[in-house]
Amino acid sequence: MAAATTPPVELEVGPHAVRLSSPDRVYFPETGATKLDLAQYYLSVGDGIVNALRERPCMLHRFPDGLAGDKVHQKRVPAGAPPWLETVRVHFPRYDRTADELCVTELAHVIWAVQMSTVEFHPWNSRRADVEKPDEWRIDLDPGEECDYARVRRVAHVAHEVLDELGAVGYPKTSGGSGLHVYVRIAAEHGFGDVRRAALAFAREVERRAPDDVTTTWWRKDRDPALVFVDYNQNARDHTIASAYSVRGVPDARVSTPLRWDEIDDADPRDLTMATVPARYAEIGDLHADIDDHVFDIAPLLEWAERDEREGEPDPGE
Repeated sequence: MAAATTPPVELEVGPHAVRLSSPDRVYFPETGATKLDLAQYYLSVGDGIVNALRERPCMLHRFPDGLAGDKVHQKRVPAGAPPWLETVRVHFPRYDRTADELCVTELAHVIWAVQMSTVEFHPWNSRRADVEKPDEWRIDLDPGEECDYARVRRVAHVAHEVLDELGAVGYPKTSGGSGLHVYVRIAAEHGFGDVRRAALAFAREVERRAPDDVTTTWWRKDRDPALVFVDYNQNARDHTIASAYSVRGVPDARVSTPLRWDEIDDADPRDLTMATVPARYAEIGDLHADIDDHVFDIAPLLEWAERDEREGEPDPGE
């Protein structure tokens, strides 16, 4: 006998009705959270998730059978998408192919993606007006396998110190895993290569100030697993990380959650989940809401990069 199927539900999201099939399908077995729970989470942080994704090509991390099944990395919007969905065409030179990726401009686009079994949203750091010119510099503090979170916190404070000296406003968030991210809005005036060079120069400065906590070693096999890797390569073309307010595909449904700098020492990523973030958001709103008001010119970092290159520290990835 076939299992009973729960009827679809229809969610009114702005001017659109989004049909959610199998709303009671369990996506997170550890917590019992369902597809409908996931949609309701994204509705609860609507302004924040749209602000994080707005106008950016976006890769979708889909779990058609929930976390118990396989994860699908999807770049292309499938045929049959609603006519109100927006996309942006990007080119992949390595394969000389193009893909029409989701380009979120309103909350209904996010809920449509949930209907398509999307759990995680991974946007580019550029926008569709010019996908080759990033407007977001991403600082990824990625702990090694033997690195504790106290070290990640220490490194975050060093990064904050350097940003302050540069006159850059950094917007921290948990990664939704074991690390921290800091985003800086930049002028969309440079290509991916220069933004990555700037990110490497910054990472090296953080390493100079905290050599016992930080590594910029390129090859994972050569890194000390107890240190924090400042992953400048996340600024390379077509590299993406989970957006602010994205749920992560982990058993406890952690969320990549914006923080205030004064919360770094006390906030525990394990406490910031799909179940807890809506109340936090209702209380304090989107901590990244004004990121577009603080645009940083990366020229000083490019000068640092040129200095490092003159002194015999070329980009190890080239």
